Amino acid sequence: MSKIKLSKRLYCVASNVKSGGIVADIGCDHGFVSIYLVEKGLAKGAIAMDINKGPLERANKHILQYSMEAYITTRLSDGAKKLKNGEADTILISGMGGALIVKILSESIDIVKNIKELVLSPQSEIYLVRHFLHDNGFKIENEDMIKEQGKFYVVIRAVVGTQHFADRTDYIYGEFLIKNKNPILKEYLIKEQERTSSVLKKLAKEHGSGNDETRLRKAMLEDEYSTVENLIKKISL
Repeated sequence: MSKIKLSKRLYCVASNVKSGGIVADIGCDHGFVSIYLVEKGLAKGAIAMDINKGPLERANKHILQYSMEAYITTRLSDGAKKLKNGEADTILISGMGGALIVKILSESIDIVKNIKELVLSPQSEIYLVRHFLHDNGFKIENEDMIKEQGKFYVVIRAVVGTQHFADRTDYIYGEFLIKNKNPILKEYLIKEQERTSSVLKKLAKEHGSGNDETRLRKAMLEDEYSTVENLIKKISL
């Protein structure tokens, strides 16, 4: 059987798994990440979990195809609710919005707090995930940012510990990414700067000085533009 190949995004997710133990892959979809982790020796085994039967059926098919049935089990579960305490070393969640990831973790917080590491790749509202981690006894050990098919993705690895960021922009854009001058973050910030500038020009053209609501929106966008501009300069130094 040929070795499994992951997309750039999923490879980045899998590469952040460091516990070497059992991985609970929540929202497993096709099961390829679990298979890859075991195949590469990055995990002893995996529990591929999903709220829907369809993804589990696909995962089971692939598990058999790659002869991984002795190492990977599938489980119908709403988030991590069917995960038992101490059953997994890593919780992995990718391909969901930040609010949903926070909801899943919050609903099983007693299980989550006994996990060695969390590997999370939120597709939106990433600041919610960073705040959740800090509010619940986790520190961010690593963040990666990649670009695939024109879209930007962040992968966070967190372990038990105490950590808080001093600046709100660190929660929005990622202190680790800023500090390490991540080139993909810079590319993302430049796109955000262009987007903000375009909206500001449109507002000025359509509304002039505008009403109170327009002026408030304009002020918020100008603040965002200034923040992004400063971050680009900081990363470029």
